[in-house]
Amino acid sequence: MYPKLEIDINKLKHNVKIISHMCHDKNISLAFVTKSFCAREEIVEKLVEEGIDYIADSRINNLKKLKDIDLPKILIRIPMISELGDVIKYSDISFNSELKTIKALNEICESKSIIHNIVLMFDLGDLREGYYYEEDLFNNIKNIQKLKNIKIVGIATNLTCYGAIIPSPINTGRLVEIAKKVENDFGLKLEIVSGGNSSSLDLMMNDNMPKGVTNLRVGESIVLGRETAYGKSIEGAYQDAFKLVCEVVECKEKPSLPVGEIGIDAFGNKPVYEDKGILKRAIVAIGKQDIDTDSLMPIDTSIEILGASSDHMILDISESENDYRVGDEVEFLLTYGGLMSTSTSEYVEKIIY
Repeated sequence: MYPKLEIDINKLKHNVKIISHMCHDKNISLAFVTKSFCAREEIVEKLVEEGIDYIADSRINNLKKLKDIDLPKILIRIPMISELGDVIKYSDISFNSELKTIKALNEICESKSIIHNIVLMFDLGDLREGYYYEEDLFNNIKNIQKLKNIKIVGIATNLTCYGAIIPSPINTGRLVEIAKKVENDFGLKLEIVSGGNSSSLDLMMNDNMPKGVTNLRVGESIVLGRETAYGKSIEGAYQDAFKLVCEVVECKEKPSLPVGEIGIDAFGNKPVYEDKGILKRAIVAIGKQDIDTDSLMPIDTSIEILGASSDHMILDISESENDYRVGDEVEFLLTYGGLMSTSTSEYVEKIIY
């Protein structure tokens, strides 16, 4: 069945080994972020023996799928109060930044006579989640320490995902200094000082990671083989462990410029076209309901993606040496966003080999 997302487990294993060794050589633990492929258990269970220390995901429904895998689970999105019952059931650690939510967690834990571990998020300037002012963080820690069923086990930050702020020795160094102050002032021993995600790997690979960062949360660098601060490929890693394969349903020569008055397309946009004369075009059976075409890169680099409707993607195959015909396959590499979209779509078959 097409379209299909092909997943090469051996290439993923290889990528995990490279990155886990890289982290462990620097005394940094590895939290494997599984959200990009919807935390499919058959994938994760084959990778956990390659040096993963934690499983991390932003969706509690994904962590539910992995409940039988014997590794600590981290919920890395700030939990909703409405899901706290599942948070304490399916995650060992949750990332938090709101005292109201932490107090609600404590009440549920108290009723069940359990202790839940939390990591406090601190915003170093990317302006997504976390405490922004140190005084605010320290005041909240004072209140959290009064809660008998909550244990602070770490501090973490997020960089690059929203504000595109690149990790540096200065901003991650500030996180380390805050962690030291938390330990000294509040008598805590922080198991986790998490210095970011795949965008922090470049800092580590160039020996610029401040001493005191003890954890990284890595997803994209494992699944796509590249760091995300500058988009560079990681030496020795595979960039094609995931591959989208689509089927050609039409091949025809047509003008490049639509005929008639141009109005609004199916997605509310008024497109602009360049007149390139007659093109040899192929249509593949996938569309914007499944994927943002900007997140796809044809493996046949002579192919140009012209655009897509909800169910059809139109390709210019004029310059290709391949004689594409109806029924043939066209293969694509994906960005991280593209991988998440196709993994989520029920119309894209997943093939693991």
